[in-house]
Amino acid sequence: MDGEELTEQETALYDRQIRVWGVDAQRRLSKSHILVTGISGTIVEFCKNIVLAGVGSVTLMDDRKVTEESMWANFLITPDENMWDGKSVAEVCCDGLSEFNPMVHVSVEKGNLSTFDGEFYDKFSAVVVGRCSLATKKRINEICRKRPNRIAFYTIDCRDSCGEIFVDLQNYSYAQKKLEETVECRLKYSSFEEAVALPWKSLPRRASKLYFAMRVIEKFEQDEGRTPGETSIADLHNVLKLKKLLCEEQSVNESQIPDSLLERLLVGNIEHPPVCAIIGGILGQEVIKMVSGKGDPIKNFFFYDVMDGKGIIEDVSAPESS
Repeated sequence: MDGEELTEQETALYDRQIRVWGVDAQRRLSKSHILVTGISGTIVEFCKNIVLAGVGSVTLMDDRKVTEESMWANFLITPDENMWDGKSVAEVCCDGLSEFNPMVHVSVEKGNLSTFDGEFYDKFSAVVVGRCSLATKKRINEICRKRPNRIAFYTIDCRDSCGEIFVDLQNYSYAQKKLEETVECRLKYSSFEEAVALPWKSLPRRASKLYFAMRVIEKFEQDEGRTPGETSIADLHNVLKLKKLLCEEQSVNESQIPDSLLERLLVGNIEHPPVCAIIGGILGQEVIKMVSGKGDPIKNFFFYDVMDGKGIIEDVSAPESS
C-alpha cells in the first residue's frame, strides 16, 4: 500500500480532501477495502460517506429481499417496485452507491458472513457489522482478531431514536499533533466479547444508560432466539423481568436502566432517518480516521440518544487495555 501513488484522476477528484488531511491519508483511503454486512438506513448513510471520501472498495453483504419496510430509512431504495422487485438489499444498494463515486469499486458478496473462513477476511481493512445477533458479533470480531494482518472491527445498531457503535482496532497506533510536534499514540482495544463480559459494577457510576439497555435487549434476543428487530412492545413485560434479574446478578441499581428507555427501544423497530444520518456519519469518520491514521479514534463505544441530543463515548475495556 505504501508504495502505490494516487493517479492523476484521483488527485483531481479528491483535491479538497487532500488539502484537509494530506496526500498520504488520501492514498491510504484509496487503497483500503471495507466489508459491510446487515444493511440498514444507518449502514447506508455510513457507506455513502466512505464512498464519497474515496475508499478503494466497498463489499456489501445482505441477501434479504427488499420489502416496503426496507424503504423506510434506506434512501437508496426507491418507491418504484419495478426497480427492486426480486433483488436483494445488497444488490439494490450496490447500484445506488456506485453512482456516488465511480472511482470506488462497489460489489456484492452473497452468503452469511459468519460462515466464511478466516482467509476470506484477509483482503479487507475493516469489517462493519450492522444489526445482528450477539453471537455473530462475537464470532466475526474473533475472526478479525486472529488474522495475520490487523482488521478493524465495528458494530453499529440504531433502534428508534437511539444508536450504538462499538469499535475494536486491536493494537492501534496513530499520529497526533501536540503544539509544534507530532507524537505517536498507541491504544489497545478489548474485543466485543471481552467488553460486554465486564461486570457492570466495575463501570463508572455515570456510564451511559443506553449501554446497559442495549445489553438487556441483546441478551433477551439471544435467550429467545430472536433476530434483532423481532422484539416489540409485546415483549416489554419479559424484558423488564430480565432487566430486574440482570441488575440483581450484577449488583446494579435498576434505576440505571429506565423502564421508559427499554420501552422506547422495543417500540421503535424502525430507524429514524435523522438518527441514521448522525450515527452513520460518526461511523464514517471513525473508519476514515482508522485508515488514514489521523485523529483520535473512539475507544470503544459511542452512544447517541435524540432525547438529549448528546453523543457519549464510553471506554468499556478489560483492565489491561483501559
